[in-house]
Amino acid sequence: MARQKQVKRKKNVINGWLVLDKPYGITSNEALGKIKRIFSPQKVGHAGTLDPRASGLLPVAFGEATKTVPFVMDGRKVYRFEVTWGAETDTDDTEGEVIATSETRPSADAIGAVLREFTGTIMQVPPKFSAIKVAGERAYDLARDGESVELEARPIDVHRLDLVDCPDVDRAVFEAECGKGTYVRALARDLGRRLGTCGHVTALRRLLVGPFGEQDLIDLEDILEASTELDEGEGVEVLVEEFVLPVRDAMDALVEVAVSLDDAVRIRKGMAVLLRGREAPLNSDVAFTSHANVPVAIGSIEKGRFQPTRVFNL
Repeated sequence: MARQKQVKRKKNVINGWLVLDKPYGITSNEALGKIKRIFSPQKVGHAGTLDPRASGLLPVAFGEATKTVPFVMDGRKVYRFEVTWGAETDTDDTEGEVIATSETRPSADAIGAVLREFTGTIMQVPPKFSAIKVAGERAYDLARDGESVELEARPIDVHRLDLVDCPDVDRAVFEAECGKGTYVRALARDLGRRLGTCGHVTALRRLLVGPFGEQDLIDLEDILEASTELDEGEGVEVLVEEFVLPVRDAMDALVEVAVSLDDAVRIRKGMAVLLRGREAPLNSDVAFTSHANVPVAIGSIEKGRFQPTRVFNL
């Protein structure tokens, strides 16, 4: 019997951002896989991994939006997390084994009194079960193999750390606004130690990544439901219109310069152009140009001349 040829599904040209509310219990890659099956995009990726036991904001980039991923990942992040006192685990969350215990339970006043020590630029030792590389190997792979993992402290930025609630004597809920490379699990561990007890994260939700916040969140179930309710003849463009944000939304923090059609053509060919207009900046390490409100390229400005580094095909 002749082998039936498998027909490849057509890939869709999609450009923009989908701000997914990742459910608890699945990995970021599993969530991305579900999005791929629904949208079948030519190109897709996500900005910032969330652990399976964490929920919340997972920015998904389609097509040309993947060129703006670094600007999202380098932006500030906000997490709401619950710390349970009395036990420290080897993973600093509920996934690991308990390695230390304490009968001490800190009061709300005691917690509030030390929070300032954990804001600003501080030194933090990442969890042993993390993606940090040690001699070319992921720390979590070494730790799972039973090897001793010693990670060095490194500077991180914690812009804000607030005590939100103390539901009972065993638990406290915090909200942290932090920079790239911050481990909330390590914050919980270090808070416990500073308060003379032990602590680990028992709930974690991400509320903000760079320019994207709670107002942008899309529930995975809503996308799945909308995809099954498409009328005959309707394509993925209906879902794109409903759920996908423009590429430019990822660059809100960057300098934007509008250019003429002629200059846009030159920039798309990789050519530098002299910016015109009284408002045009003379220098900027990172900026983007646009024409008719459509992004043209990301680049730098030196002495009024824009040099493209990443050109958009929009």
